[in-house]
Amino acid sequence: MNSWLNVDQNSDFSIYNIPFGIASINGTRKVVTRLGDTVIDLHELQEAGYFSNLELKAGIFHKAVLNDFIECGKIACTQTRAVLIQLLSDSNSILAKNQEVQKKAFYPVSQVEMRLPVNIGDYTDFYSSIEHATNVGKMFRDPENALLPNWKHLPVGYHGRSSSIVISGTNTRRPMGQTRPNNDEPPVFGPSKLLDFELEMAFITYGGKALGERINTSEADDYIFGMCLFNDWSARDIQKWEYVPLGPFLAKNFASSISPWIVTLEALEAFRVKGPIQDPPVLPYLQYQGDKNIDIQLEVYIQPENSIESKVSASNYKYMYWNMEQQLAHHTVNGCNIRAGDMMASGTISGQTEDSFGSMLELSWSGSRSIKLADGSERKFLQDGDTVIMKGFAQKGEIRVGFGEVRSKILPARID
Repeated sequence: MNSWLNVDQNSDFSIYNIPFGIASINGTRKVVTRLGDTVIDLHELQEAGYFSNLELKAGIFHKAVLNDFIECGKIACTQTRAVLIQLLSDSNSILAKNQEVQKKAFYPVSQVEMRLPVNIGDYTDFYSSIEHATNVGKMFRDPENALLPNWKHLPVGYHGRSSSIVISGTNTRRPMGQTRPNNDEPPVFGPSKLLDFELEMAFITYGGKALGERINTSEADDYIFGMCLFNDWSARDIQKWEYVPLGPFLAKNFASSISPWIVTLEALEAFRVKGPIQDPPVLPYLQYQGDKNIDIQLEVYIQPENSIESKVSASNYKYMYWNMEQQLAHHTVNGCNIRAGDMMASGTISGQTEDSFGSMLELSWSGSRSIKLADGSERKFLQDGDTVIMKGFAQKGEIRVGFGEVRSKILPARID
């Protein structure tokens, strides 16, 4: 399948993708999709009648966030994507021949500003990579019994702060907080010295069931709109002091960064793979059928200020012990309701080799070793002026579906 638009064969945004996002076009935010390096204004396409056969409200794409579109439900969103694929792949389509509409709706990606795609009502962060959880357990608990007793029985998670989730390109300021450098001394206040990234992915939900009802694993896919890259910044020294007994707080809520394009679950179906064997067997409500993990190649780069970028990690989403369907089933098994635009993050994604670890905490093994960058500098944790870049894509033969990137530069702490 090809497009009549010019699309590089290595583009993340092939005709097989057709993601959704929000772009500021001539000062107005619109719902858009992307093909290659072309951003397409869906409001202009709707105004021209290209979605007339779908049950979509007028002006549904003239919105500052995707929430209203997501609330239309899975069938409407899937049909919209199917129409776009037909319009953009068929050289005889009415859009291919309509230069006037193309002039109104098509923009080079360099001419638009991508915005936060969703008004995120609630955000949950899971802890679902067994390699990551094992590494952390070895460093801070017991090398022989790294996992806590509950870890293989349920997808561990916590409720995070949605207000500080920001779009790629937004700078991240080093957080201030309490730390306790020495166990026998009182805590001190100041900038975090152990600032870290966490390589994650997140999924966005459709509207769920009523409060008191639950979503099971067999129907969970019907409630997942799509996915994006997610950098869950972490201040390790603040977290170490504050997390007992309730878990992360100020060490996490200062910022999380996401990529601007939401890649639909339908675009990722071709990349489904088997997940790891879950032993011991999980409880019935967490059991599932079929291949539910997704083969998505992930990379992390660090670019020091005024220097070149260096790849520091190459991981894969397929390593996840707990999949999205199990996460959503567990999240709602007590009757918790979800809403259109809620976000759920995977937790740090680490592989089995040292170069696939998804955080500086693991890469430097809690600061005991340095990571050498391409310019000769070294890192144990992140420094002011560093830009962290995460990329992700799935590839199967000639079919490529990617997420672009999420990047953010670290600014010094505000001391005043």
